[in-house]
Amino acid sequence: MAEQEPTPEQLAAIAAANEENESAVNYKPPAQKSLQEIQELDKDDESLRKYKQALLGNAAQVASVDPSVPNIQVTRMTLVCETAPNPLILDLQGDLSGFKKTPFVLKEGVEYKIKVNFKVNREIVSGLKYIQQSFRTGVKVDKSDYMVGSYGPRAEEYEFLTTMEEAPKGMLARGTYIIKSKFTDDDKHDHLSWEWSLAIKKDWKD
Repeated sequence: MAEQEPTPEQLAAIAAANEENESAVNYKPPAQKSLQEIQELDKDDESLRKYKQALLGNAAQVASVDPSVPNIQVTRMTLVCETAPNPLILDLQGDLSGFKKTPFVLKEGVEYKIKVNFKVNREIVSGLKYIQQSFRTGVKVDKSDYMVGSYGPRAEEYEFLTTMEEAPKGMLARGTYIIKSKFTDDDKHDHLSWEWSLAIKKDWKD
């Protein structure tokens, strides 16, 4: 059976229902400090020194990072779904333009999480956020904001995992969605934006 596209009125109702779940957060970020400034603060406080060491890691190794490399590098995104027959991974270090042409297929109603891998190269970054907006036939039907947190530089990648999500289900929910994703922070730096697509189907190989 062919997929039935929802009417504009139905899309508006879906968007309105999802918007009710969005909550605004009034948060004023602290002033940004350099890695060197943070290392100089409260040098005589042993407990604080150990905390900073845990957060900052090997400062000497961080100092050797190529200054032309961005402080935040988002490397890949994964849809984590236990029932998926194949891995659902996007490599975010190359050409991002083709993702919309090859949608991820999700069976309707399955539970999944989104995992984002990223690196912090030089300076501590505060208030990292992952923002995702979903569009159907050009109409925004959902938006999710996830607080990722604050991270110090290190050689190894970090990974962030969203809370459990449930794929839409039902005849009207089936179809292709365009997803606009952004990795940003308290200072509204756009570390990476990318668009990808998601096809909701009755079964994995429908």
